[in-house]
Amino acid sequence: MYPTVAEAIALPVIRRGRPRVVAGSAGMQGPVRWVHVAEVADIAHLLRGGELVLTTGIALPDDGPALTTYVDDLAAVGAAGLVVELVRRWSDRVPDALVAAADRHRLPLITLARETQFVSVTEAVVALIVDAQLAELRAAEQVHETFTALTVAGAEPAEVLREVARISGLPVVLETLGHDVLAYDAAGHDPIELLTDWGQRSRSVAVSQRTAYDEEAGWLITAVGAQGADWGRLVLLSPGPPPHRHVVVAERAASALAVHRLVARDRESLERQTHRMLLAQLLGQALPPPDVTTRAAALGVPLERRQLVGVAIRPGSITPRAPALATQEVLRDLAEATALAARRVSVPALVGVVDDTSVRALLSLPAQAEVDAVLRRLAREVHRSAASAMVVAVGTTVSHVSDVRRSLGEAAHVAGAALRSPGTQLYHRLDDVRLRGLLHLLREDERVRAFAHRELGPLLARDDSQGSRLLELLRCFCERGGNKSAAAAAAHLSRTAYYQQLSRIAQVLGVSLEDPESMLSLYVALLVHELDDA
Repeated sequence: MYPTVAEAIALPVIRRGRPRVVAGSAGMQGPVRWVHVAEVADIAHLLRGGELVLTTGIALPDDGPALTTYVDDLAAVGAAGLVVELVRRWSDRVPDALVAAADRHRLPLITLARETQFVSVTEAVVALIVDAQLAELRAAEQVHETFTALTVAGAEPAEVLREVARISGLPVVLETLGHDVLAYDAAGHDPIELLTDWGQRSRSVAVSQRTAYDEEAGWLITAVGAQGADWGRLVLLSPGPPPHRHVVVAERAASALAVHRLVARDRESLERQTHRMLLAQLLGQALPPPDVTTRAAALGVPLERRQLVGVAIRPGSITPRAPALATQEVLRDLAEATALAARRVSVPALVGVVDDTSVRALLSLPAQAEVDAVLRRLAREVHRSAASAMVVAVGTTVSHVSDVRRSLGEAAHVAGAALRSPGTQLYHRLDDVRLRGLLHLLREDERVRAFAHRELGPLLARDDSQGSRLLELLRCFCERGGNKSAAAAAAHLSRTAYYQQLSRIAQVLGVSLEDPESMLSLYVALLVHELDDA
């Protein structure tokens, strides 16, 4: 908010006095809050700090100790610097005691070789201060306008942090109170270096105020949330003490994030959003982004030297015709239940909703962990925590991040295949879904769909035109391996009536239901038809 000593000395009115920095050059970037002309030595008690003191030296003491005390007092109250005109008291240089004391305190000591109008200096520096303050106020106003617009637009945390990084030019991290990274913007820096060991580094930096700068860590920290109900911290990595506008940026960004969370409280939680973005990147790219491992570790989910297992959880209550909002609500609840189950069994996991059908999770298990035992505990907790029935499916266990995409994809295929016949298993693997699983993998193949249509087309047309239930009766027959009595009982028909319906099915399709290959072809076609309806 204030000009520096160096900027003040660069003003033309001072440059005409031929200024020379003779001591304390390390303090030239200190802020100048005001200018004060003082000829007496006993002036420090009248200062408030940040003043650039102007003097001709005519009333300063002669002896070295007294001059040292004079500089000590100025430094003690935080004076910005001392400007001495070398005309009336000293003609060519100031005493060594003055120089030594100024150097010791890093207090800028500037001499002027020519007579200078101190009133003109005062006017020029004060004008510079006012200009700097006005510029700071304009910048703060722009910051307020920017973050107000983001708040009104319901901007996501990533957008808010992107704006923080753009305005400040500094890396910024949003973390939970447990020091897990929810979002970040590296501002052009290396994200891996930014996030490595984040939790450990963050725990060592504690501040007592809602917004404060930790000089040792170089962190500007502000609390996020309503006072008394904080849920996170916003951290700007600032190598030096931040200017006022950066403090304004941090606080306004924290407010925008807090409002976003309040507005989105009935939607996906911020933690689930963060997990979802990582899972989407792992699923969407054959080669995961180079920083994905570091970002996951910052969330408490290590991916290196671990056993990684993809999981898909599909609720049994969702139908293709369910309203989109209702479907998303079910999936959000299921995602939270899955995350809670993972915490209860102490399994680090990324959990999120990445499509309209299922919840995905990536489990991170120690190399020595017994995977099946962990999966049983987790699946039991998921079934217990969720409000409705669901299918839990798992993919192959992998050890490299590059293979995670395959494991998550397998889990989704298994969940889709198992949904039609969930049974009583806690969880399903590829081995459990067998033919149904294979057909689920091939369900998008037009040749497979064409085969199902050729096999069942006449029967579907008959049911549509006459309102019959021949397809359902054929399914009962195939699912019971051709056992007519069992199929009749499943269809709730007498055996005589059911046998008549089977004859009509064979006549419509033009095949023999006694032929094993015909029955197998029809059963495969039925499975494909079910997958299209799922």
